[in-house]
Amino acid sequence: MAQVYDLVKDRKVYSIEADRTVLDAARLMMEHNFGALPVLRNGELAGIISERDIMNRVVAVGRLPGTTKISEVMTANPRSINVDETVENCLFLMREFGFRHVPICDGKELKGLVSLRDLLMRYVAQKEAESRRMAV
Repeated sequence: MAQVYDLVKDRKVYSIEADRTVLDAARLMMEHNFGALPVLRNGELAGIISERDIMNRVVAVGRLPGTTKISEVMTANPRSINVDETVENCLFLMREFGFRHVPICDGKELKGLVSLRDLLMRYVAQKEAESRRMAV
């Protein structure tokens, strides 16, 4: 079985500190086309902030992104997976809890973030490879 970390291990790990503003997070997410960012406190995973969090917990309730701290609106203590977790187990976790992004950790160290899109792209690539093998 494939390990989920293999899907993201060659990517730079982006994160943001919990005491930064929502505006900082939104700008970083926009700059790199991310749907979510892991949030760190003292170098350890403390939360995750997503586009949905920003819309529901900031914009829709009239909070100011430039003065609202990420720690006030993030999803605290998110479920994460270990670097040796399988793709299948990660997908089960995402489906079971309705997650679109899951942090990958090695102990308390953030190693990456996997998205539902990452898993979908892997699935599509596998199906294309199967189709090519059958066509030969």
